[in-house]
Amino acid sequence: MRPVAVFVLMCAATAAIAQQKLEPLPEPLPPPEIAGPDEPAVRIPVQEKDKVEEVREGGRIVMLKVTPPGGKSYYLVDTTGSGNWMRRDPLDDGVRVPMWPIYIFE
Repeated sequence: MRPVAVFVLMCAATAAIAQQKLEPLPEPLPPPEIAGPDEPAVRIPVQEKDKVEEVREGGRIVMLKVTPPGGKSYYLVDTTGSGNWMRRDPLDDGVRVPMWPIYIFE
């Protein structure tokens, strides 16, 4: 029992000695600038080759139609007016069903 107590005290003393050698932390970086009211907080990347059509209502953009070259178009809709864009496909009914090919016939 006594050797265990000595071992525990030695471990505690080693930890106490190790804590005395701490170096001060560097100053933290300043926080990033917060987007102003004219800038959206979230940016949705759209490729340069994509054709983008804007639908405005009362001077603000409420819907974007994005048509990639050689692909089917999709819509980005701001339903709440808060700048949170949601993707909508032309025949989207809101249900996302997994569509994995099981077998491809050739």
